[in-house]
Amino acid sequence: MINPEQRQLVHKFLLLELAVKSLQIDYLKTEQFKLKNVFLPLMDSLLKDLRIECFDLKRQLAHQRIRIVGWTKVDEYFSDVQIATAGNDVELRYANQALKSKVEKLLDDHINEKMKLL
Repeated sequence: MINPEQRQLVHKFLLLELAVKSLQIDYLKTEQFKLKNVFLPLMDSLLKDLRIECFDLKRQLAHQRIRIVGWTKVDEYFSDVQIATAGNDVELRYANQALKSKVEKLLDDHINEKMKLL
């Protein structure tokens, strides 16, 4: 069983992991842009920051003996995430569209934060 704080960490980790995977896929497409020299450094920096944050969260979860076992696509609208804990395993169901929206917001927030630093 996971408490609400642990569930928040799991949720944030899942969003970060999805953001990294999405950016890695988009990175390959960005290499085809005519202005790739403008976009690729921004994506590199963004990916680096997200990977560090994702790694830190994964370490926090591991310290609490929580790990993500796997994703199962239920249908086009929902996915289940299997989580192993010290006590028992937990399965959480997520709406795919909600995950997509939250990942977009996460990326938007990180990009806006980067732009403030420039």
